[in-house]
Amino acid sequence: MLIWDVRRLIKLSQTLPIQQVDPRQFAELEENHWYAHGEQLPTPDSILKHMVLIDACDIKHPIILDANGRIMDGMHRICKAVKYGIPSIPAVQFETDPEPDYVNLKPEELPYD
Repeated sequence: MLIWDVRRLIKLSQTLPIQQVDPRQFAELEENHWYAHGEQLPTPDSILKHMVLIDACDIKHPIILDANGRIMDGMHRICKAVKYGIPSIPAVQFETDPEPDYVNLKPEELPYD
């Protein structure tokens, strides 16, 4: 599992061109995106926490896509756009993926500060 520090991704992606994308286009909407790794289960409480993040996020900030068009950062913004029927959101996409910050760590092993 490859993991990137989101703050670093934001810095690295600041000069990438912004494009508009359809938030419904992402396969991750039909995948186990938040609960596929580690031991966290989709409990009502954890789902509510994601709902709070979805409501609080600002879809004016571009989502970040890897070189293959997969989501590196921005799932809460994508969910908000889909929830409210917003047809396009800003996105940036790497031509070549940056080196990951962590490899094969469980989410609970990552440093959070």
